[in-house]
Amino acid sequence: MKATAAALAQALPQTQCRRCGFADCDEYAQALADAQAEIDRCPPGGAEGIARLARLSGRPVRPLDPAHGREGPRGLAVIDEARCIGCTLCIQACPVDCIVGAPRRMHTVIDAQCTGCELCVPACPVDCIAMQPASGALTGWAAWSEEQASAARARYAARKARKARAQREQDERLARHAVAADAAAARRRDNPSP
Repeated sequence: MKATAAALAQALPQTQCRRCGFADCDEYAQALADAQAEIDRCPPGGAEGIARLARLSGRPVRPLDPAHGREGPRGLAVIDEARCIGCTLCIQACPVDCIVGAPRRMHTVIDAQCTGCELCVPACPVDCIAMQPASGALTGWAAWSEEQASAARARYAARKARKARAQREQDERLARHAVAADAAAARRRDNPSP
């Protein structure tokens, strides 16, 4: 049985943590659909996530590959606001836009939106971000709901769209500047000063 990438992505918790070795949950799902990856690479999904992927793909259930991490409680990023220097690197690293703040101002995490991906931790140059358990003893899909996964997926998609739009606008600005610079150079060539 060959499941589609979209169906496989629905079985993933959408933490966008990259522990699977792919840039995001959708890339991992596509690799699974193309039989280019194993079903045992998602620590946030844990054993239940592997079972879901196995049912969809027709592959046998196997234990989580420890090279990609361990199943554990869902994490929550917590910023020591007194130590935060407002560099915005954590905001740039967060795949679901759950960190708010401004340059040179304190940042904070919107707890209900944090997926526990941990990508903000290494991004912080002053080590003011720590991970705390957010789900008690619950792990994998027991620590995360379908609604949370859906909301995280929507926030990630909105962030990707915003970044793509910003890149497109930047490219257009650069192209306009290049055209203007070429036109100015042509005018100088055609009208040399005496």
